[in-house]
Amino acid sequence: MIQLENVSKRYLVKKALNNVNLQIEPGHIIGLIGSNGSGKSTTLKLIAGLIRPSKGTVLVEGKLANRRICAKVAYLSELDAYYSFFTVEQTVDFYARTFSDFNREKAEEILQFMKLDRAQKVKDLSKGSRARLKIVVTLARDVPFILMDEPLSGLDPMVRQSIIRGLLSFIDLERQTIILTTHELAEIEPLLDTVILLKDGTVVATERIESIRDKEKLNLVDWMVKNYEQ
Repeated sequence: MIQLENVSKRYLVKKALNNVNLQIEPGHIIGLIGSNGSGKSTTLKLIAGLIRPSKGTVLVEGKLANRRICAKVAYLSELDAYYSFFTVEQTVDFYARTFSDFNREKAEEILQFMKLDRAQKVKDLSKGSRARLKIVVTLARDVPFILMDEPLSGLDPMVRQSIIRGLLSFIDLERQTIILTTHELAEIEPLLDTVILLKDGTVVATERIESIRDKEKLNLVDWMVKNYEQ
């Protein structure tokens, strides 16, 4: 379980999160959605232990989220953070050496699915291929929580659809919880079971996708617009 208790985060004069309370149960694929600057990336970084709250507490399985929480959390950054002189194969090797939970067999399977050239250097990869490499090394970790910040960024629409369909085969929902941010709401909606909507650093709504469809008769984009206008 992930818990945010009265969490606020300020960067100098800007408040990124304001008194956020969240309880995220295990075994779900959760979309963290909202407009630019709503606090999505900050929330993921707090859970990953990369930054600390200005106020409040972030707990992952009952433990304070700090740098050591990486033993339970895999984090895919929106930014490229790889050694550009490494090849694809060397990047995978690096992650295998760095994380004891790295599943090399799973990484090989995802590499094949992503159709990446193992011998190609990271600096020579297209933006879309770098995005696919990030997904490979993130999903190959056998950890309870996987955080993905804009994992579809840089991918063309046809590739996005293929990857979205394939993601489910690389996730074990009996043991893993996935939290991702994305602006590709219409495309990612079939993958999600729950959404958390942020606006101006606060949680506006939390809802099951099934309820949005069946009870409110809305798609995810229209639901977000409706809640933003209230």
